[in-house]
Amino acid sequence: MLLTIDAGNTNTTFGVFDGENLIKKWRLSTVPERTSDEIGVLLRQFFSLADIDFQQVSAIIISSVVPQLNSAFQKMSADYFRCEAIFVDYTFDLGMKILYESPQNIGTDRLVAAFAAAEKYGKPCIVCDFGTATTIDAVNKRSEYLGGIIAPGPNVLADALFQNTSKLPKVEIKKPEKIIGNSTVTSIQSGIYHGYIGLVDGILQEMINELGEKPPIIATGGLASLIAESLELIEIVDETLMLEGLRLIYKN
Repeated sequence: MLLTIDAGNTNTTFGVFDGENLIKKWRLSTVPERTSDEIGVLLRQFFSLADIDFQQVSAIIISSVVPQLNSAFQKMSADYFRCEAIFVDYTFDLGMKILYESPQNIGTDRLVAAFAAAEKYGKPCIVCDFGTATTIDAVNKRSEYLGGIIAPGPNVLADALFQNTSKLPKVEIKKPEKIIGNSTVTSIQSGIYHGYIGLVDGILQEMINELGEKPPIIATGGLASLIAESLELIEIVDETLMLEGLRLIYKN
C-alpha cells in the first residue's frame, strides 16, 4: 500500500492507496509545530479505526508547502512505517517542461495538481486549487507547465475583514440566498462569495483567451465544490486530485 500526504497551509490530507484504489483518506489541521510522534500516533489510530493494517504500507510520498513539518514527516515515516519518505519537488521528471522563471519557487502543490490534471483529463488543461490561497495554473497542449495566478483564498479575505475592521464579524464562507444581503453577516458573505466568483470567472476567461481554446478546467481543494457550483467554466470538481497526483508520480 502507498501512503500519500498533501501538507497544505491550513489542512494536511492523508490518503491510502491499494494499487489504484484510494481506500481511505483523512484530514488534519496543519500545525507546523506538530511532532513526528504526534503524527505517527494519530495515523496509527486512523489506520486502526479504518481496520487497515499499517504494516502493509510499503511507501510514502509527500507534497509539502510547510517546510517546518518536513523533518517530522521524515522521522514519522521511518519510525512508524519503516519507510523513507519521498518528497516531491520541481526536480522530479513529471513529463512537463516547466516554463517558470524560478522553478524552485513553485509550490509543490501547484506542480502536483497540474501534473495530475494533465494526466487524468488531458492537455491542455487548467486546474484551480481553492485552499488558503487560490492557485489557477495552466498546462498547454505541448505538455508545458505555463504557470498561472496566486490569489488570497475566500477564508483569507474573510479573516482580513475581521482582523482589520473594528465592527465586522468573522463569517462562514457560504453561498448566500440572494446577492443583496439584509444583515452585516449576509452582506459580507455575499461580497466575498460573489466577488470571488467574479474574480475566478474573469481570470479563467483571460487564460482561455491566452491559450486560444477552452480546455478542461478542473477544480480541487477544500472550497472547490462551493465555488465551482456558481462557475459555468468549471466542469470538473475532483476533490482527491492531489492524492491521485501523488500516486501517479510514485507510479511513474
